[in-house]
Amino acid sequence: MRAAVATEPNAPLSLTDREVPEPGPGEVLVKVIACGMCYSDVNLMRGHLPFARFPIVPGHEITGTVAAVGDGVPGLSPGDTVGGQWLYDSDGSCDYCVRGDQILCPRRRVTGVVVDGGYAEYVLLKGGFTTPIPDGLDPVAAAPLLCAGLTAFNGLRVAGAEPGSRVAVIGTGGIGALAIRYAAAMGARVAAIGRSSRGEERARRLGAELFVAGSATDPAEALKAWGGGADVILNSAPTNAPASAVLTGLAPDGTLVLCGYDGAPLTLEVPPMVRDRLRVMATPSGSPHDTRDTLAFSAQHGILPDIERIGIDDAPAMLEAMAGGSLHGVRRVITFG
Repeated sequence: MRAAVATEPNAPLSLTDREVPEPGPGEVLVKVIACGMCYSDVNLMRGHLPFARFPIVPGHEITGTVAAVGDGVPGLSPGDTVGGQWLYDSDGSCDYCVRGDQILCPRRRVTGVVVDGGYAEYVLLKGGFTTPIPDGLDPVAAAPLLCAGLTAFNGLRVAGAEPGSRVAVIGTGGIGALAIRYAAAMGARVAAIGRSSRGEERARRLGAELFVAGSATDPAEALKAWGGGADVILNSAPTNAPASAVLTGLAPDGTLVLCGYDGAPLTLEVPPMVRDRLRVMATPSGSPHDTRDTLAFSAQHGILPDIERIGIDDAPAMLEAMAGGSLHGVRRVITFG
């Protein structure tokens, strides 16, 4: 099978041929239809994920068809269309796993970072972490939902977005665009915050009723003028600075949730947090039940990202372009067949 391999940090992807693996107990062999390219893959290649192992096949936004099922995997059969996510597996016995929060398991493993992922024609997934793709969802366009979609959807709901609430989304890229659409479909009023006015038309088309260009207007003041502030602010920008700058745009009892971030310290103005009982939180992607909920909600509301299809041979150059910051908006998806 054809595969792209990260051999070591700060080295380009290497294209190679490998034997198709066989599923062991509890495993599912999936013939990959598509694998989204996530910015976390860039962080892997840059050596920013200290828990990564090399060599490794990247990719954790996976859709495909079940090719073979190992012993002890109920509910899945050859030919089923399924997805694989960031969370490869967990220990299954800790308190977090027992309550359904496997994403918080201290011994969780990550697809495409410590276990080979979807930049290959076949991938092994764990049965309990393999999610059926609902009927009606295009498996190619749905691939980024397994990470970008899951992160946006789960971030909104753990932060308390609900019908009638005011939700502000910082950034209109991969996660941000989906967050705008999810929030609008949840019945929330939505504001989008971008660096300039160039993204306004797209943000309004996605469902935002208010657009704030940070280069021309103080986003926090604009949100305060928007009915008294946002109940939820979701930062999808890949840096902490925009989140810090807009904190005071929260309404009392509001929540700032970080789905995008960098390694810099997060600087926050504490007095308004105390005065208005503000909360700041971060959230990882999600557990298997969150993945199912994300895909079901996406299917119900017809929410899919804008994508560009590429072949596996184009993956090294595309990842380099992503690392250089020259690609925005449209999600790149490796397709097979």
